[in-house]
Amino acid sequence: MQVQVISSVNEASSARFHHKTAIIIDVLRATSTIITAIAAGALCVIPAETVMEARALQRPGDLLGGERFCRKIAGFDLGNSPDEYTEQVVAGRRVVLTTTNGTRAIHKAMRADHVLTASILNAEACARTAIELRRDVVILCAGSHDEFAIEDGLCAGLVLDKLHTISGVGLEMDDFGTAMLALYRHRSTLIRETITNGMTGKRLLKLGMKRDIEACSSVDIYQVVPRLNGDLLMRA
Repeated sequence: MQVQVISSVNEASSARFHHKTAIIIDVLRATSTIITAIAAGALCVIPAETVMEARALQRPGDLLGGERFCRKIAGFDLGNSPDEYTEQVVAGRRVVLTTTNGTRAIHKAMRADHVLTASILNAEACARTAIELRRDVVILCAGSHDEFAIEDGLCAGLVLDKLHTISGVGLEMDDFGTAMLALYRHRSTLIRETITNGMTGKRLLKLGMKRDIEACSSVDIYQVVPRLNGDLLMRA
């Protein structure tokens, strides 16, 4: 299996996803929130690139969720904190979500044969699903403020480690993927500390969102793998 890792959404071009399985990572916080919502029983999550598009996609009964510059969007039902997406709130409902980087990354990858969303919370399940789909893989780290984010790279390394372990064969990785695998293996016992000390983690701490970092740092607590079906992210 060949695996490429892209450092941020701005480095991604649609052509890189043709005939591949795309794995989208935005640890803080979009993919962590999507996974949490689907695990809590949401029917689907609909990723929207803009606030205007999100409002246009909303149907009666849908929940609007999202953030800009880490803060909940005015007039929306929910922000982008995983803890908001409880079973009591989202079960049986559609969620329309727009975020600064994560949902944009999902749209960038839509030409892939398959699009999966991963975070620290479901890395092993996502790796297993990717192997079952029998395609080469492109991992897209959403990043933050148009730059690489260490928490996404750490998660990419975790997914690569799981791909290697589950497949039982060597992976053909690009240089950036090799670096991210080394990062994960070096920091595997310090995941929360690494995320907290990254630029995005520090930004969330300043905004009083320490609990979001904690909610996004637990390894493999979910077996759910949200997968794009048309324009909807649903349980794989």
